[in-house]
Amino acid sequence: MPERRYAAYPTATLYEFGKEPDKQPPAEPNPLKQLLWGDELDVLGASADGRYLLVFARKARGWMRVEDTVPDRLLEVVFVDIGQGDGALVITPEGKRYVVDAGKGDNMARFLRWRFGFKQPTTFDAAVVSHSDLDHYGGFEDLFKQRNLRFARIYTNGLMERAAEKPSQALGVPVEWQGKKYITDLVTNLEQFQAFLAAPERAEGKRYPTMLREAFEDGKFDDLRMLDASATYMPGHEPGEPLLIKVLGPVADMADGRKALRWFGDVGKTKNGHSVALHLKYRNVRIFLGGDLNIESSRHLLGAHTGLPGKPANAAEENALVEAARPWFESDIAKACHHGSADTLLPLIRSINPIATIISSGDDEPYAHPRADALGAIARWSRGIRPLLLSTELARSSKETIKWPEALRAQLRDLAAKIAQADTDEERDRAQAKFEDKIAELDRSVAVYGAINLRSDGEKVLLAYKLERSTPTRGWDYYLLEPDADGQLVYRSKYD
Repeated sequence: MPERRYAAYPTATLYEFGKEPDKQPPAEPNPLKQLLWGDELDVLGASADGRYLLVFARKARGWMRVEDTVPDRLLEVVFVDIGQGDGALVITPEGKRYVVDAGKGDNMARFLRWRFGFKQPTTFDAAVVSHSDLDHYGGFEDLFKQRNLRFARIYTNGLMERAAEKPSQALGVPVEWQGKKYITDLVTNLEQFQAFLAAPERAEGKRYPTMLREAFEDGKFDDLRMLDASATYMPGHEPGEPLLIKVLGPVADMADGRKALRWFGDVGKTKNGHSVALHLKYRNVRIFLGGDLNIESSRHLLGAHTGLPGKPANAAEENALVEAARPWFESDIAKACHHGSADTLLPLIRSINPIATIISSGDDEPYAHPRADALGAIARWSRGIRPLLLSTELARSSKETIKWPEALRAQLRDLAAKIAQADTDEERDRAQAKFEDKIAELDRSVAVYGAINLRSDGEKVLLAYKLERSTPTRGWDYYLLEPDADGQLVYRSKYD
């Protein structure tokens, strides 16, 4: 195995390999591409004078100055451009890999296939399905079809879609307890999921449980658990671990002796409102992932964590609620709830108090996300004189598929015909290789452009996305969060 190192802060340059691999690079090597802090480098060798390392990075081989490399892995979060919906890849400093939501289509599968290849059996540590809306879980259908990919565990919010006589009972029949309504038919572990499936009619015609059933039967995951605030921390990320992952939502209650989730008036608001909400803390850097939290559920969360009324009666009570909630919710970077929907509680935004907010939304959608008033509220209640709003939708201007789909279809049809008509194994292999290269181009269109990349060593943060027109020396638009004289993280703008 080659030695693994990483690109240095904030960016580093990969230089051309050259035509004579047995020699070191020239005194003035030609830049090949700009690398981001934390990009993985497989070290293949070193120059004779020890000043350069020969590395493989971002699908290319080239030289790097030794001082432009570091030995330690960072925390990495990639907010993938999956169109309308949410999807993020989390890689911990210890190398654990999580997929938090996967969008609706195959963009997440294409991104992960580009990133990891899946040529060998690969197990991700977990998938987190924040809730059972298609634009958050649908992409897992394509991930479960990847031949060499599986997950050790699936985390859900405990609500299971089911066939029902009335649409209002699609999560189970709401039960009244002490003046409030709850869903008590929760699926909290694998055994309960199997019991749910023991009556096949429950999942009949329902895409979400059917997807999970087929994936489990195909060996795509080993375990399934509900993740809620009663656990306090995501397993493996409790106090004492380098990366803390606190579970802020959903907040479960006990109703008539059973674990239950509050009914928020209809199926959609209840599903969204009980999104799995996570708070990541790596040393001095905090990140909030809130799924599709809405106003009603945010009041419930703030009240549950602070012990104060989630619906304050006046400005003084609201300020008190925000101050009490900040020890739980305050973050440096936040993923905007519900793609920038206006159904977002202002005291929650104030409690999060972010420096930077990432919005995951798509071009072809009927909701006008992100909403103008949501953008204004997020900017107003963020920290610093230049708060950052980053958007997957704005970071890539081409469609969710590719720029010229008809041209690619024609090329793929031609190559498929050549594979079928090949007279020799050699001709067939050449055509097959070209076919795979074209598929890789399709994956790359999503993997490279539109994704918002977050890298952190726990002291500093880099946020970046790929420029659609890049050069070997400037391939990324990036923003730096660094500690000030008091140790507080701030955005370092070159214009301040």
